[in-house]
Parts: sequence; structure tokens; C-alpha cells
Amino acid sequence: MAKTRELCKDIRDKIVELHKAGMGYRTIDKQLGEKATTVGAIIRKWKKFKMTVNLPRSGAPCKISPHAASIIMRKVRDQPRTARQDLVNDLKRAGTTVSKKNISNTLHRHGLQSCSARKVPLLKPVHVKVRLKFANDHLDDPEEEWEKVMWSDETKIELFGLNSTCRVWRKKKDEYNPKNTIPTMKHGGGNIMLWGCFSAKGILANNLLPSVRALKMGRGWVFQHDNDPKHTARATKEWLRKKHLKVLEWPSQSPDLNPIENLWRELKVRVAQRQPRNLKDLEKICTEEWAKIPAAVCANLVKNYRKRLISVIANITLHYIT
Repeated sequence: MAKTRELCKDIRDKIVELHKAGMGYRTIDKQLGEKATTVGAIIRKWKKFKMTVNLPRSGAPCKISPHAASIIMRKVRDQPRTARQDLVNDLKRAGTTVSKKNISNTLHRHGLQSCSARKVPLLKPVHVKVRLKFANDHLDDPEEEWEKVMWSDETKIELFGLNSTCRVWRKKKDEYNPKNTIPTMKHGGGNIMLWGCFSAKGILANNLLPSVRALKMGRGWVFQHDNDPKHTARATKEWLRKKHLKVLEWPSQSPDLNPIENLWRELKVRVAQRQPRNLKDLEKICTEEWAKIPAAVCANLVKNYRKRLISVIANITLHYIT
């Protein structure tokens, strides 16, 4: 049952005043709009204690002392992956017996929640330095500059793997009905590699240069790709030079700076919902769903690019620079 709201002291005092004036519970109820049972409870409390404020509530005593709480917090600060059972064992060795629920309550009181660890690129000091420089150098670039960028990247999509997730409505006994299951195979049942591009005006259709013309990127557009060896190979650089393409200088280990990652996530969700049954089907569905992504989604990702740079600067400043 949901907890009811508490009446303020002014209303409580008003109820008592009306009662002293000779009004009954239901009359006071109609005048103030409060339930007769609430009115009666306040009047009875006033008669017994001669006061209308709430009395102090003792509640259950805390099973974890301030000293034990400090032990928990120190351990969690040093080792955030510590399991609750490990904390229970630590306190038991220190002479305090508590449950995992007591541990959770203590952590919650200190503002900590159990969350999935984020997967991020492994950053070396040189990566941190270059990423921070890139973000600071481009922080004040106008939105129009990012609209000229053609973003690119590769991704892998497995046929039956972590990409395939869905929820179904079923009865308990129907859990193994083929309609209610997701087929799995060792090593994911195979996968395909995808390469894609997009800009603020939409996504790449088939080939880079025709798509640039179709999207009306105009002169002065910039091509973005990461530092994968196939992108930095001599043949690739020569092709880019012959086509007179301007390439955005890109910091290594920075997938989070590329907004196409959001489109890959969108694509994988769409593909998983359609549940492809073989690699040919997977490729067909990927192509279809990629083409369905609205241009408005692309435009919004580019429009908010400055926020992405601000987030990178804030994270590096908070976690890497002391």
C-alpha cells in the first residue's frame, strides 16, 4: 500500500480548532476536504498528548555501526567490484554479523547503486592526451562544420549471439516452444562485418562518392575514419589523395567520439527484433533496416556532437587527470 501524505501542522491545528468549536468529524471532513478517519486520528492524538505534531519514531535500530559502515565504504571505494557476500564476510571477521540486505541498505544510504560496468576502450596515457586535445580543439566548432563530416566505421553482427535479445509473452509451460525461444549456436552461429557511413543529412546508400552527391554534401565535406590498419595503409591513403578527399584527423581508441556507434546500436536492436535464421537472411535484414533509419536520427546525432565532446573532457578530467 502506498504511503499517504502527511498533513502540515497548520491543517492539524485547524482540525483541532474546529473540534473545539463543537464540529463533528464529518463536518470537519467536508469543510477541509480531509478524510473523517484522518480527522479522528488527529483529534485523538491531541486529546492524549495535547499536541498535533508527529511524535518521534524510533524505527528499527541500524544493524551496522558507523565504524562497520566506514569499513564497507573504504572497501568499495578501493574495489568497486567487491561482492556483497565478501563484505558480509569482512564484517563477520571484524565481529559484526549482518545480511547482504543490510549491506545493500548501507550502500544505498551512501548514494551507491549496483550498476553494470561500462565497456570502454583501453586507454594509455598517450591516448588520453590525444583524445583530450581533439575534444578541446573542436569544442567551439560550429554545428555547421560537423554537418560537413561523413562519419564511417565497421561493426560485427552475430547471427545468434548477444545481439539477439527479446522478450516474449508466454505461459510457464511454453518456455521451449520454438516461437518463444532464440536459437543459439557455438561461437554465435557465424557473423557478418558491416561498413557504413552517415552524415547529418542521412546514411550511405551503396558507395561513398555517389552517396555524397545524393546527400548534397556540397564542397568542403570531410571524411572521417578511425586508425584501423586498413585505413592507414598506403593504398588507402593513395586512393584518398587521388580523390582529393579531406580526412578528419582522428584520435586512436575513440569509438565514443564517433556518433555512428549510436546508429550501430539502433541497427542491432532492429535486426534482433526480426530474428534472422541464417547469414544470408542476416545480411538482407541488416541492409533493409539500415535503409529505414530516419534522416532525422542522423541529424540529431550531429546536432548534439558538442555534448559528446564536453562529456569526453569531463570524464578525462575527472578520472585520468589528478
